[in-house]
Amino acid sequence: MAPDFWETPQEAQTVLKNIKDHEFWIEQYTQLQTASDDLEVLWEFFKEGEGSEVEIEQAYQRLLEKVEDVEFQSTLDQEEDALSAQLEINAGAGGTEACDWVQMLTRMYLMWAEKNNFKVRTLSLVDGDVAGYKSVVLEIDGDYVFGYLKGENGVHRLVRISPFNAQGKRQTSFASVFVHPVIDDSIEIDLNMADVRVDTFRASGAGGQHVNKTESAIRFTHIPTGIVVECQEDRSQIRNRDTATKMLKSRLYELELEKRRAEKAKIEGDKRKIEWGSQIRSYVLDDRRVKDHRTNYQTGNTDEVLNGGLEPFIKAYLQHNAAQMTED
Repeated sequence: MAPDFWETPQEAQTVLKNIKDHEFWIEQYTQLQTASDDLEVLWEFFKEGEGSEVEIEQAYQRLLEKVEDVEFQSTLDQEEDALSAQLEINAGAGGTEACDWVQMLTRMYLMWAEKNNFKVRTLSLVDGDVAGYKSVVLEIDGDYVFGYLKGENGVHRLVRISPFNAQGKRQTSFASVFVHPVIDDSIEIDLNMADVRVDTFRASGAGGQHVNKTESAIRFTHIPTGIVVECQEDRSQIRNRDTATKMLKSRLYELELEKRRAEKAKIEGDKRKIEWGSQIRSYVLDDRRVKDHRTNYQTGNTDEVLNGGLEPFIKAYLQHNAAQMTED
């Protein structure tokens, strides 16, 4: 490493990020090569009368799964895909039901993150009046988290026999999910704090009596864009302010990405509609069905999905999106 490498920290972070990306794909290639070599060795043994067809079939399936996994990873080809993500969930129509639905979705994403060994922080949480949460903001830290979760943007619809209705009626409720990329030191965002209104308030979520007695929570309103972010994670107002600044920069970065996507769609004749707020998925619990309305992928194992088993939906969306990009 050159002696002056860290004299320009932003450029250094960019270099380290590129190295990390290359290391990731080298590792994928190495794993593919190993799986291929294992299959070839077993085939040679089998031709000489050793081994079994079962062993060859198992090795072939391992290689096939790895190839499919690499093909899936290759769909994450945008610069922002490699970043961590902030996941924002808000209750929609449905009252108490919708707040309970937000809590169910929060648990689903927490379990998904745990299964993938991603770290999670709760940046903001507002309890519902009766049950559940009105809103939640989670930060999920790990490689390619934004790429995996970007397809979760939109309205999630729940249909079930209501546990809050004494007559046991079927009820529909909604929650909106927004996924934002978390910028790192390799990305420079010009933020003028003179354009930001800062409000302090008492935290309304979990955190203990001390949190609720002091105005440690921070709300930033970016006047030029109208973007609002809140952080009540920490008892320290200073640390909440730092986190809120990072959140706001991430929103501004995403806004710039969205402008680029819109411009590209306009140039291409609006072949692909860019829309983040449409209903994307229905969870019909009494019929035991979860269906993605964009890809038509569905499953009858609702418990698996609500316990964090999102991989089939994530893969179906990314492959569907990649196919649309190819067509365009």
